[in-house]
Amino acid sequence: MLGVEQGSGQTVIAGLRAIDCDVHPRLPMEADLSPYLDSYWREMFDYRGINRLELMSYPVSTLPYRRPGYEKAAEDAASLGKALLDPLDLSAAILNVISGAHAAYDPYLATVLCEATNRWIAAEWLDVDPRLRGSLLVPFQNPEAAVREIEKYADDRRFVQVLTIVMGDHPLGQRIYWPIYEAMARNGFVLGIHPGSSYRHAPTQCGFPSFRVEEMVGQSQVFASQVASLVAEGVFGKFPDLKVVLIESGVSWLPGLMWRMSKDWKGARIEVPWVQEPPAQVVARHVRLTVQPFDSPLEAREVEWIIEHLGSEDMLLFSTDFPHRHRGELNDWPVMLPARLAPKIACDNVLATYPRLEVRR
Repeated sequence: MLGVEQGSGQTVIAGLRAIDCDVHPRLPMEADLSPYLDSYWREMFDYRGINRLELMSYPVSTLPYRRPGYEKAAEDAASLGKALLDPLDLSAAILNVISGAHAAYDPYLATVLCEATNRWIAAEWLDVDPRLRGSLLVPFQNPEAAVREIEKYADDRRFVQVLTIVMGDHPLGQRIYWPIYEAMARNGFVLGIHPGSSYRHAPTQCGFPSFRVEEMVGQSQVFASQVASLVAEGVFGKFPDLKVVLIESGVSWLPGLMWRMSKDWKGARIEVPWVQEPPAQVVARHVRLTVQPFDSPLEAREVEWIIEHLGSEDMLLFSTDFPHRHRGELNDWPVMLPARLAPKIACDNVLATYPRLEVRR
């Protein structure tokens, strides 16, 4: 059964055996991570007063509200299964922990935070529900340690991607990160980029915004900068099997970037001889986007045009962004997204993107 039509014309997810590419468990607190720390770092966490707020790399005031009735749904794996995986009949869900480890100045603290969070996810979530998959946290501030963490989990195929934030210390295409990408590509990991900030740089060219509406608009510009960096620096030429998933970035901004970068590349390609084809083709082959929140125009035909301008129906991946609240019911297909694409976006595209992802169908 491939889902049914509701009165609103939206496709019900249950029945598709969908794979959710963006689910947020609760942020771990000191008490959660303590069992996965050695005695020195347990003492240091207490000494520095590190707890839940210090582990956040996104301002609490700008996070979407949680869905009513789901306040405790992401507290543990069992609750998440009852609230999300069971009702939607998901075959898998990828957990994304947006940790303040990305913002730590201390590279050793960042490394320990990542290591402890990965152990916590494996033991408290992945071991509990076989449908759950993990996004690996690695310290981009410490590429050598990041490579070691990737190698450590190379044989644990429940971890399917490496997660980072869109506003970190450097453009993600720069060579400082290439050892991380080499280890990822060699072991089949995807790079997931999620909204979030280390607060070293403002999301606009003239400073930090005051309101969430400005922040949301600015985020799409930062995602565009990161895609341009990955293409122009030659990451995809160096690592031809690497896939990048833009999580919660929206969709409608990308065709414009693909067109403009391809146009400007024609006149400036002498500066980037390693980019040997139009950037739009590179992006279509390597970049994927989750569909929630979906920045939908009001007309269904306009959404079809956006997909046409992307140049590929393979670029969209199903997500709920659970437990954050968006338009419609949890079981609804995103507004105006063509229902004919539901099986492909919910399953086929996801499996084609994540080589480490294995699910029972």
